[in-house]
Amino acid sequence: MASQYWFSLMLLVSHELLHCASAAVHQHSVDTTERESDGSFRARDAGHYDDEARHNVEFDHEAILGSVKEAEEFDKLTPEESRAKLSLLLPKMDINGDKHLDPTELKKWILKSFQNLSREEAQERLKDSDTNNDQILTWAEYLQDTFGVDTDEELSAEDMGDSGMLVREERAMWNMADKNQDGALDFQEFEMFSNPEEHPEMHGFLVNQTLREKDVDRDGMIDFQEYVGERALHQDRDWLLTERERFETELDANKDGKLDVVEIRNWIIPNNDEIAEDEVHHLFAAADDDHDDLLSFDEILEHHDVFVGSEAADPDLLGQHFDDEL
Repeated sequence: MASQYWFSLMLLVSHELLHCASAAVHQHSVDTTERESDGSFRARDAGHYDDEARHNVEFDHEAILGSVKEAEEFDKLTPEESRAKLSLLLPKMDINGDKHLDPTELKKWILKSFQNLSREEAQERLKDSDTNNDQILTWAEYLQDTFGVDTDEELSAEDMGDSGMLVREERAMWNMADKNQDGALDFQEFEMFSNPEEHPEMHGFLVNQTLREKDVDRDGMIDFQEYVGERALHQDRDWLLTERERFETELDANKDGKLDVVEIRNWIIPNNDEIAEDEVHHLFAAADDDHDDLLSFDEILEHHDVFVGSEAADPDLLGQHFDDEL
């Protein structure tokens, strides 16, 4: 029955694609897990705008401060306190010391912030899971915190962990992150385990894991049917058309009808470099008042609420400000 349904959908898609004049716009579904429903990891800017294109200022603040906790602290400051504290941060961002930030300087700072956010997130997770507070996480501690069990035998083969992977895949990823092979993860190892998409040494594992999950015919590549998999059985025609459009125009770079290992990596691993570049353009649009492609310290402090926020900042007004700029 499933194969018949799939065949009918594919015929419909082929017909519709021949007559569609405009490309469909892909939007990721929002997940509580680390991975999106299609198998890719959630990008750092996934919450920058919601489905109605409303702006979330917290992403901008965290991209500058490199800390969720620090961003929350700034939200409690008065505008004067916020500007004063931001003024102490600006010289650290200004690499050449000219009291201006050029796009390159701002991008480097944002990429560093992404690393700090990843580290902070891993620290919080480790704190929650490390029951004896020795800064070392055992597999037993992880099982207890994540699944509420003490041994692998108590788990179902279909159980999934925080990453959205089956537990057996999580265990394989654990072993990959366990560089000294002592069976437990110190903080650096746990950081690779909890945010593998942020660490290039883990990318090969993630690509192979995706192939194990989706490559049904075991040819080392993923075609469209394998890409959508069983998700297609629970979706409508518009969804399938959108995914087909995305597969052909965004993911299949060499247009051979399949995703090879390079294309799989580009699909599942968010590109922080591109995300940082987009954020630079976003912040310059809001604060570069004289349009000289430089942000003076005065311009940044004038728009402090854009970069770090304060107690008096109105999220709705800030969102409107960005919408007007864009």
